[in-house]
Amino acid sequence: MDDDTSQRDFHHPFQPYDIQRQFMNAVYDCLEEGKVGIFESPTGTGKSLSLICGSLTWLRHHKRRLYDQGLASVDADGDEPAWIVEHARQQKKEEALRRRRELESRIAKIKASEQRMKARYTSGQAHSKRQKVSDARADHVDETRFILVDYDSDDGDDSATRASTFDASGLSAETKAMMQQFGYAANTKDESEEEQLDELKIFFCSRTHSQLSQFAHELGRVRMPPSLPLEGDSDNDDALVEDVKYVTLGSRKTLCINPSVSKLGSATAINERCHELQQPGTLPESKCPYVPSKETQVLVNEFRDHALARVRDIEELGTLGRKLGMCPYYASRRAIVSLPYPLLLQKSARDALGLSLKEHVVIIDEAHNLMDAITGTYSVAVTLPQMQEARMQLTVYLQKFRNKLKGKNRVYVAQTMRILDSIISYLQAKSTDPEARDGVVNLSDLMLGKGVDQINLFKLNAYLNKSRLARKVDGYTNFAREQATPDTKKDKNSLQKDIPRQSVPVLMHIQGFLLTLMNPSTEGRFFFAKEDQGDVVLSYLLLDPTYHFKDVIQEARAVVLAGGTMSPMADYEQHLLSYLHASKIMTLSCGHVTPPSNLLAVPVTRSLEGREFDFTYGKRGSDTATDDLGNAIVNFIQHIPDGVVIFFPSYSYLDQCVTAWKQSKAPGLSSVWESFLRFKAVFLEQRSQNSAQGSVGSREVAANSVLSAYSNAIASGSGRGALLFAVIGGTLSEGINFSDALGRGVVVVGLPFPNQHSAEWKARMEYISRKAALAGQDGKNAARDYYENTCMRSVNQCVGRAIRHKADYAAILMLDRRYGTPRIQSKLPGWIRSSLVKTAGVQEVDKRLDDFFTAR
Repeated sequence: MDDDTSQRDFHHPFQPYDIQRQFMNAVYDCLEEGKVGIFESPTGTGKSLSLICGSLTWLRHHKRRLYDQGLASVDADGDEPAWIVEHARQQKKEEALRRRRELESRIAKIKASEQRMKARYTSGQAHSKRQKVSDARADHVDETRFILVDYDSDDGDDSATRASTFDASGLSAETKAMMQQFGYAANTKDESEEEQLDELKIFFCSRTHSQLSQFAHELGRVRMPPSLPLEGDSDNDDALVEDVKYVTLGSRKTLCINPSVSKLGSATAINERCHELQQPGTLPESKCPYVPSKETQVLVNEFRDHALARVRDIEELGTLGRKLGMCPYYASRRAIVSLPYPLLLQKSARDALGLSLKEHVVIIDEAHNLMDAITGTYSVAVTLPQMQEARMQLTVYLQKFRNKLKGKNRVYVAQTMRILDSIISYLQAKSTDPEARDGVVNLSDLMLGKGVDQINLFKLNAYLNKSRLARKVDGYTNFAREQATPDTKKDKNSLQKDIPRQSVPVLMHIQGFLLTLMNPSTEGRFFFAKEDQGDVVLSYLLLDPTYHFKDVIQEARAVVLAGGTMSPMADYEQHLLSYLHASKIMTLSCGHVTPPSNLLAVPVTRSLEGREFDFTYGKRGSDTATDDLGNAIVNFIQHIPDGVVIFFPSYSYLDQCVTAWKQSKAPGLSSVWESFLRFKAVFLEQRSQNSAQGSVGSREVAANSVLSAYSNAIASGSGRGALLFAVIGGTLSEGINFSDALGRGVVVVGLPFPNQHSAEWKARMEYISRKAALAGQDGKNAARDYYENTCMRSVNQCVGRAIRHKADYAAILMLDRRYGTPRIQSKLPGWIRSSLVKTAGVQEVDKRLDDFFTAR
């Protein structure tokens, strides 16, 4: 098979553009050579399809090469007669084809069955009754189950404890048996050869389930020829296409079909309840009825075949599980597995699922978020009220079961109490100190409590994991709360009246924080800060994501980091992959499918009055700067048709400008805000209690509401268009499609540099500077580079909202004198730089805008 770049047929469903072919070849070469690829392809250039076609083409060629090599090895076995060699070749061939035909046959039957059901439904005929998923009540428990099992080992090898609780992986024996049924755990020796093969897989990872659903939709467009030849099937058109074996993985929160568990809402609560229902000793009537078992093996196989019969997104897997009455959380793995960031980035999550990346391929889309995602995954924050609540829950638990705790249980529970008391004392001292606003925390300051310096944190951590103390305490907390009905008469000493009504196990959260106490001081720091409402927050911030991604790189055959705005790329090489030789890293920054003439990119450095635009933190708040900015926007919107989006560096600065613009400068004169309204309808991204501080879901609803109103104003046919004020890093700056009329103009105001005077950013800059100096580099320049790159990644996300397809066109205006400097311009994506014109003032930009849109 010819793998020459110019001869590769990627079986793209459309005629690929040159940049798409370039991208697919880069993906192919990266997988073939076993490298780490950092690839940038602007949104709107078909990046997902290119990733799919490039990787599947390589996988197809790879499987065919292995097949051919297996046959060739028979030829080289010795001096056997030709007829024996040919017989052996034929046997190998038939065995390989048999396995494939068996799988395809099972899937074909499922497809036919689904087609018949669809036909019956369409024709109005009665169809088979679905198995009803009932509200399985699993909360009839006795309080004795919350008693800790005797713990007598400090070396992590307490077999008695392991036998009756979960092991270090956090899984019960039942769960591990179930995982083996789905091919998650190591295969046993008596399993079939088919299961032992563990064919090479592609793990596709993205940030959200919606992005994974979009990936599943794109995957459904691709039709690949068979990787292995099927002799005698050449006349069968279906044999010319090999179905992609695809499964998407999700969290329990997304996939749980047990109503009594899924109703808990919080991911942590659902995870803990699921674990709890599988513990040995749980009454049969209380166990989850949807967990696979030997008795439901037929349903397990049916679920597997249905899941592989066609490309399904995460919602369809949940629907399938409800239909069959089978938990969809665990599923088979075949050619492609998609999963969200947390399941890939946490080794503990991969281990719990039995996900091995060994010699498999990992593709991470939307990878511009990768370092932040790793940092967020391994960083944790707790508040003083949370610490006090955990301490109170543990006290209630001890008062109930004190007489039943023996030996090491008594010792380690007491140690846990002492650490909680020590941290609480530290936070209380900070809360009463009027001078303390934020700062770095020395670990020794957290461990000043009586006897804390004698605690072995590693042994305590092993105990917490093995004994599952936090789960026992939370289980009893919920149990006691449920027993306390409104009619219960409680005296003033009732323990239950003090039990908080929380769905998230707070002690589990605190345990996660306690784990950070053992982290190397070189890779993270502790901080405290006072929030506006007065609460003191203690946080652990991971400063170096390198170590926590290194195992992914070392295990996988190849890793692709892809995104629409990966520039500046230097951060990935220096702060995520610094241990790799340059020869192991590939980089590619593709152009756009649209011609450079369809984009006008201008650094606007001077106002109408000729003053420099300087939106640094110390200068942007002046009345002059605010007036200059408002007048510039009034000018721009008169020369840009349809929709214009203005991105501000922060909510506070946007609020400040809006307040000033709504005030008239003199009686009888219209305000700047009224001038906006004279030319376009105006919309504002709000920072409210719901949108800024609420849940992710509420923020998305608020953003969608504003976006919908903005879109309707543009589509109304009035010809005025609309003006949308948004914030860099806000809900409208990433993942939103401002194509065509929605984004004829994108204006970026200033540069959104983080607050370098905050304790966290000071620590981060010091860490990067010191790390670079140890490597013989200029530490100060390395820290400055990282600081600027963080800022420019946010800017690049905003400018990437426009130009979403080949025929699209837009103007991108960047307001600040610093956009005129080569250093900042070098950090813009290549497709922006190719259309960048010389710096200009507002008056010059007006003429350029007229010429640009007239030519369209």
